[in-house]
Amino acid sequence: MNATLMKRLFRVIQSGSNADVDTLCRRVIEEEKKQGHGRVAKELERILTDAPQGKAVPAPGTLQRLPTSRRDSALLVLEIPVDKLRHQIVLPDVVERRFHRIEREFAARTRLAKHGLKPRHRILLYGPPGCGKSLGAERLAWNTGLPLRKVRFDTLLSSYFGETLANLRKVFDAAQASPCALFLDECDTLARSRTERNDVGEVTRITNALLEMLEGYSGDGLVIAATNLDSALDSALFRRFDEVLKVPLPGIPEICRLLETTLSSIETDSAIGWREIARAMDGMSGSDVVHVAQSAAKHCVLEGRRRVIDGDIRHALAEVQERHQAS
Repeated sequence: MNATLMKRLFRVIQSGSNADVDTLCRRVIEEEKKQGHGRVAKELERILTDAPQGKAVPAPGTLQRLPTSRRDSALLVLEIPVDKLRHQIVLPDVVERRFHRIEREFAARTRLAKHGLKPRHRILLYGPPGCGKSLGAERLAWNTGLPLRKVRFDTLLSSYFGETLANLRKVFDAAQASPCALFLDECDTLARSRTERNDVGEVTRITNALLEMLEGYSGDGLVIAATNLDSALDSALFRRFDEVLKVPLPGIPEICRLLETTLSSIETDSAIGWREIARAMDGMSGSDVVHVAQSAAKHCVLEGRRRVIDGDIRHALAEVQERHQAS
């Protein structure tokens, strides 16, 4: 590609003009053909053809400014790059299959569109604290190649009339313009039931606006919401999602796998009674299980041993159980 064409392409990318980007991309393909680079031109043409119609060619989330609040220009979302995402999550098989289905549909969205079908792209995750909802959102972003944009409710919510709605609209407009996995953690902050006795007009307006924005979202990314309290959510919210997934606490098989995965970087003694330990941890959250395993590994290292033993894990488990009893 010659320097002039390259500069023009970068300028239109920066301006956000999708139509001009498409035109210049086709100019690049013609230029490559003229230079005898048929193979490169064919590959570029295939990429351009496979891109969803009317959307920008640039990589998701890399060229758009993050939305900020009007009052103090504070960032409304925190963007986590793909390479920083945690993506190892242990789920029961039935839940794992549903996560995998979302990822497969996203990967095949162009093929689905040819048949008038849309992939699941509005996902609600609910379950008790520590079950892995945030980790599930990060896993979906990782496996779809999307940057995760986590909504910052500390800057989005405002005491000024109408400002919360304006901030929320900015967040969704940005997600429409630049594909990402938009993550609304603890979405009950915004979507409390409109039938609550202590409801005020502003709360109802925010809930209604969120429902409309979810309904109207047609971006090339995902909207992922998470909540601990499904009973406190407006019932209409559930109907706005393509997939509603309960993320359960880990059972005994999942606890065993979590322990083994977390301790995979260090040797473990063959005499460890994994099933017995897992039964003693039944009912714990996934984050607690990981904490126990990490504490056991650190205790082993500090004691100058190369291998985690049964006692390390039980000592760490006793500490977590004591902490829960005190809280």
